[in-house]
Amino acid sequence: MAREITDLLAEVRTGTGKGAARQARREGYVPGIVYGDGQEPTPVKLKYNYLLTKLRQGRFLQSLFNLKVEGQPDVHVICRGVQRDVVKDLPTHVDLMRVHDESRIELFVHVDFINQEASPGLKRGGVLTVVRSEVELEVTAGDIPDHITVDLTGKVIGDVIHIEDVVLPAGAKPTINRNFVIANIAAPSGLVSADNEEAGAT
Repeated sequence: MAREITDLLAEVRTGTGKGAARQARREGYVPGIVYGDGQEPTPVKLKYNYLLTKLRQGRFLQSLFNLKVEGQPDVHVICRGVQRDVVKDLPTHVDLMRVHDESRIELFVHVDFINQEASPGLKRGGVLTVVRSEVELEVTAGDIPDHITVDLTGKVIGDVIHIEDVVLPAGAKPTINRNFVIANIAAPSGLVSADNEEAGAT
């Protein structure tokens, strides 16, 4: 299921360079740059609290946005990087890349695990060990999936779930060309300890 494209509000930033960026921060903005699609880079700024709210909502780097800047046509963008203060871990700069709906892009997509109650292994006390909570996929910008789904129905202790076991959205493919592990159903620690004691006694 493709996610809804949300608006991202920004303003034109006059001037470039460190001085202009510092001035924007003093005024309560986070400076940014919009680039790509064969056009000149455009300096912008986003209100600090507005951007912080967007970041805290999660998946900011996995979302397609409709960038709205007054006096300019709307354009679809994805965030290619958020620079942060090394001490406070707060945003200091954002990089936004223009894309078309048919553009092929690479980004990380959340993995959603369902039907845990239908897994015999988990019912026996097994533990779902998640190796990758996100998977990097190549997708079409206009059809970025909100998540990919791993169905745990019938999974028993010892089962390993690979990327090839997952039904990916149409047009999406992994960026890694191998059948990597996403998760497994591990034995409960008590059972492992009992097995180890039995092996030692033997």
